[in-house]
Amino acid sequence: MSSDLPALPDDWSRALAVAAHPDDLEYGTAAAIAAWTAAGRAVSYLLVTRGEAGIHDLPPEKAGPVREDEERRSAAAVGVTDVRFLSHRDGVVVEGLDLRRDLAREIRRARPELVVVPSHHETFGPGAWNSADHRAVGRATIDAVGDAANRWIFPELVDEGVEPWGGVRYVAVAASIQPTHAVDVTGFRDAAIASLAEHHTYLTALDPRPVVEQAREVVLMTTGGGEGPARVAFEVF
Repeated sequence: MSSDLPALPDDWSRALAVAAHPDDLEYGTAAAIAAWTAAGRAVSYLLVTRGEAGIHDLPPEKAGPVREDEERRSAAAVGVTDVRFLSHRDGVVVEGLDLRRDLAREIRRARPELVVVPSHHETFGPGAWNSADHRAVGRATIDAVGDAANRWIFPELVDEGVEPWGGVRYVAVAASIQPTHAVDVTGFRDAAIASLAEHHTYLTALDPRPVVEQAREVVLMTTGGGEGPARVAFEVF
């Protein structure tokens, strides 16, 4: 249980939160991000795709811009204004050197001390398979943290004027099946609910219920339920 886990270290001032798709960070992690930004920490978002394949009745060329706009508004709801997109193809993200290079470039640019990554594990628990995009982005981001620190890996980034960054102190895996730390998000559930509810088009396509109702259900589930401490768990290393 997250209530039994030690607090995630707070000796950092800048974070980069990486996700495969718009809405990924809003399934729990946004509550922690709201707590961080309220405490004066700087958080940037990096989306590997635009989520263009995520709405069954909206073609990718129309869904992509809609989902990008929803993500920017969602980020603003928890105090994040720096939102970047890499434009890898949604649903078929390739874990390889191109992705690692793109991630390393943005880590060097953002110069974070904390990097939040999607779960690289195969499942979210019994009967809940993790998507290929999440797993690929999670693993590639973990590798890219090391790549960002080494000027001899992707030396072309130095030629671009992007200098190495070895200042990442912690990598925090969101929605991990083996969490090690937690963040107290008491008082920040409402911000997280508002953040997820900004994904109106996406949530409406999934479920006919009002989006705020859906968002509240998700945030309560991912922050410890309606009773007891409100916490978000991470696997930290």
